[in-house]
Amino acid sequence: MSRINTNVASLYAQEGLARSQGSLNTTLQRLSTGLRINSGADDPSGLIASQQLKAEMAGISTAVDNSQRANNVIQTAEGALNEVSSLLQSVKGLIVQAANTGAMSSDEIAANQLQLDSAVQSITRISETTTFAGLHLIDGSLDYLTSGLNTTAIQSLDVSQASFGTNASVPVSVDVLTSARTAAMEFTGSSIGNSVSLEITGNTGTQTLTFTSGTAASAIAYAVNTVSDSTGVTAKPINPAVATSGIVFSSSGYGSQSFVSVQAQTGTFKTVDTKGNAESRVVGRDAVATVNGALTTGTGLELKLNTSSLDLDLTLNKNFGAGKTSFAITGGGALFQLGSQVASNQQVSIGIGSVAANKLGNGDVGFLSDVSTGGSASLVSGNAAAASNIIDAAITQVSVLSGRLGAFQTDTLDTNINSLSVALENVTSANSTIADADFAEETANLTRAQILVQAGTSVLSTANSTPQSVLKLLQ
Repeated sequence: MSRINTNVASLYAQEGLARSQGSLNTTLQRLSTGLRINSGADDPSGLIASQQLKAEMAGISTAVDNSQRANNVIQTAEGALNEVSSLLQSVKGLIVQAANTGAMSSDEIAANQLQLDSAVQSITRISETTTFAGLHLIDGSLDYLTSGLNTTAIQSLDVSQASFGTNASVPVSVDVLTSARTAAMEFTGSSIGNSVSLEITGNTGTQTLTFTSGTAASAIAYAVNTVSDSTGVTAKPINPAVATSGIVFSSSGYGSQSFVSVQAQTGTFKTVDTKGNAESRVVGRDAVATVNGALTTGTGLELKLNTSSLDLDLTLNKNFGAGKTSFAITGGGALFQLGSQVASNQQVSIGIGSVAANKLGNGDVGFLSDVSTGGSASLVSGNAAAASNIIDAAITQVSVLSGRLGAFQTDTLDTNINSLSVALENVTSANSTIADADFAEETANLTRAQILVQAGTSVLSTANSTPQSVLKLLQ
């Protein structure tokens, strides 16, 4: 058949050449961009998966940056706390030195007081000036805010972590089932009938006191109280209105870790517990309570709650017995976004309290500001013992805060960075498998497409010249 109006062979050749040319263009595009998917037409479902993986990659990468920035914040706070701790240690040395009044003049003690005042001022200055990118860290700005706290029930409160989620506040309900007690034992006589040597032992130490026959119970109590700072044991009348009612020996602290031991080394001295049972050594009782429904046995007056949404320590008022109290955490804390999604389960909050001089210490022993000139525990007023107790409490407070921040850095931030880094590697690898071009495969496709284009061009040329053979029929 010889027709010239329609060159079917040319149409076939054109179609094949167009396919080959399209394949060549696709291969060249993939080789030039390095991507297997350059448009939705290349792989619709693959494009959707790739875009979702890219979003995850962006979120995870930012979460890693957030965690590293949070690490820098905590390191800055810890560095400042180390300086505060160093100053407190030097103040401790000044106080102990000033207590040596038999070898130090009043002028030397006054000089120690000036040095102590400077250290206290420096601690407050560090508290107020420690910042990270304009964010104050240890002046109380990152501490939690509370409302409705009954100080007659709760003496002190330290909220380490609170997760608000979608709520405006976190309610806290405390139900004290069993109140804390000091260790206590009684001597019910009005005086002793024989000479006796008593070994008085408590959490602080041991002292031996000797009394002659007929010594009144009130005189024994006076002697015990004279050395109470070295034993941790105090004494008072069983009935303050009746001097001859006997005496009760009590530990200075509360809970099962506090104890009182009164033993006669010579002679006879009978003591009983509060139930009338003969005892020479007794221990205190820990508070038992529920905090937001969770049963917890405290350490003396101190209760702790540690859950995924709330972590707090509170100290009950020693005059608060069994009963209920409640308050609310209304805000505050440092919130760190550690996950790739903005959700409460991918956020961590931590509270950082103030380390200013008027915040270090507690209501029982006093605060660091009290050791400054004019304070109730200043060195020049001769209150070195009270000042020492305050400094000990302040050192403990700063060290606990520093340890908590260190644990947060190690156990939360560092592990989160490691976990996110692994996740980023896996997600990136998955996206690469879907979206990236395989150069070995594409270069092979390129060679094939080039040959097909060349062959198609040659065939099309032949197909276009075929109708010319009809001219021979016209000769």
